[in-house]
Amino acid sequence: MTQLVECVPNFSEGRRPEVLEKIASAIRAVPGVKLLDMEYDRDHNRSVFTFVGEPAAVKHAALDAAGVAVGLIDMERHRGEHPRLGALDVLPFVPILGITMAETVELARQAGRELWERLRVPVYFYEEAALSPARRSLPDVRRGEYEGRKLNISEPAWRPDVGEPRMHPTAGATIVGARPPLIAYNVDLETDRLDVAKAIARKVREKDGGLPAVRALGLELSGKGMVQVSMNLVDFRRTGIAAAFEAVRAEAGRAGVRVHRSEVVGLVPLEALVDCAAHYLSLQGFTTDQVLEARLGG
Repeated sequence: MTQLVECVPNFSEGRRPEVLEKIASAIRAVPGVKLLDMEYDRDHNRSVFTFVGEPAAVKHAALDAAGVAVGLIDMERHRGEHPRLGALDVLPFVPILGITMAETVELARQAGRELWERLRVPVYFYEEAALSPARRSLPDVRRGEYEGRKLNISEPAWRPDVGEPRMHPTAGATIVGARPPLIAYNVDLETDRLDVAKAIARKVREKDGGLPAVRALGLELSGKGMVQVSMNLVDFRRTGIAAAFEAVRAEAGRAGVRVHRSEVVGLVPLEALVDCAAHYLSLQGFTTDQVLEARLGG
């Protein structure tokens, strides 16, 4: 049976299209890999790539892309709204077809070891690939960001899982993991008050008693004169897009703020969009089997 893995690397670059195209070219150059999507944001100064293929080819493409990023992104000069630890900030592998999570974990750990051996970038493992419970959560691993980790990487609590306890001089460190599909979902608010976005993020995120399987941050979009509630829906079957949007809209309304728009970053499972349609149209028993393109694809 063919094995299919998705890889969704996040790079700390969203303002230089020429750099992003070089990363994309490195991915496209690997036989058996298909680049599905590339998105970037100037305020976040961050990009998200999505590609799929068989495990060995996907790992090859991920490491080649990492090599480009390490050569062209200088974390000493990087500034952006999104939390980050390195040039290649996060490297998640997602099992799609014919491969178990355990096998995907092993793939992620191989990639992490090779990232250090090839590029001398220290690596932390997270989510299913974590080596300790304290490092399962991405926000926990990334706490303090690049600037903070330069100062504490030699402390026992912050030593990398792979590599020496020192940051790469320009590329920082990378967080590598294996996880189920997640939805990166953002809601922009018609205000420039960052305190409002941060307060809403605290209300809706799981760790502060909000929605199950939701992580959220309040971020400033200085280029747009607005703020954003940036969310990761780590299990859309527990909290989907519609529920997350309505929660943010309700909290914004209580603060006297309107929602400007929302966006999905990267790709999204069809089932999640079907759930949105069913919610807003009150569709009884609506499933993906009723989507024409899904039936044709089957």
